[in-house]
Amino acid sequence: MGYFFAVTGKGGVGKTTLSALLVNRLIKNGKKPVLAIDADPNSCLDAALGVTVTGTVGSAREEMREESALAAKSGISKHEMLQLKIAESLVESGGFDLISMGRPEGAGCYCYANNVLKSVINEIAEAYPYVVLDNEAGLENLSRRIVADTDTLLLVSDASGAGIKTLLRLHGLTKEMEISYKKLILIINRVRSESVPPAAAEAAKLTGADETVCIPDDAEVADFMERGQPLTELPDSNAAVKIIDKLIESIFREKG
Repeated sequence: MGYFFAVTGKGGVGKTTLSALLVNRLIKNGKKPVLAIDADPNSCLDAALGVTVTGTVGSAREEMREESALAAKSGISKHEMLQLKIAESLVESGGFDLISMGRPEGAGCYCYANNVLKSVINEIAEAYPYVVLDNEAGLENLSRRIVADTDTLLLVSDASGAGIKTLLRLHGLTKEMEISYKKLILIINRVRSESVPPAAAEAAKLTGADETVCIPDDAEVADFMERGQPLTELPDSNAAVKIIDKLIESIFREKG
C-alpha cells in the first residue's frame, strides 16, 4: 500500500472538507493517483470532490447477497463476486478514484460492511501510491479498527473546548486500540485568530503531535460549500489551499 492518510474527528468539524482538499492538493502537487475512501455512511465526500457515487460497498454487499446463488452455479466464489462488485463501484476521475462505504447492514449494524471495507483497503489500495480515508464522525471507525495502520493520522477539531476534548479522547482511543501511525497532525479548523488557540496548544503537548495546523474560518470555502460547488475548484490563492499545500510539502520533505 502507498502513503496512507487517515482523517478523523467529531461531527461537524470539517473532516470531509479537509479530506477533499487533501486529495485535490496531493494531485496538484503531482502526487497521484490518489484513492479516496469515504468511510462515512452518509457519503458526502463525492460532492466535495465534484463527482457522483453510484455504487457503494453497502450496495455491493446487497447485490452479492441477491446474486450469490447464481454466482455459485457459474463457479464464481462469493469473495470473487464481491471483489467484482466493489471494483464496479469505484468512481474514476482525474488523478483520483473514490470508493464509498455507503449504508450499514441494517439498523445500527456496521460489522459486515466494515469487514468488507477492510478487505477493500487491503486489496484495492495496493494499486495506489496515495490513499486518503475520510472517517465517519465520532470514534466508531477507530474503535472497530477499520484503520489499523496509517502513515499520517490527522485529528480534526474546531477551536471549541468540546472539540478539543473529543480530539484528546480520539487520541486516547488510538493508544488503547493500538492504532499505528508514523506521524500525528492536529488540524484546528475555522480558527478566527492568527495564533494557535491555547487549548489546541495544550492538546499538542498532551498528544505529542508532530505538528499543529490551524485553518482559518475561510469565507470562500464556506461559500463553495453553501452553493454545493466542488472544493476542487478553489483557486490556488485560497488561504486554506495554501495551508494544505504547505502541509503536504512538509510531510513529504521529511519523508524524503
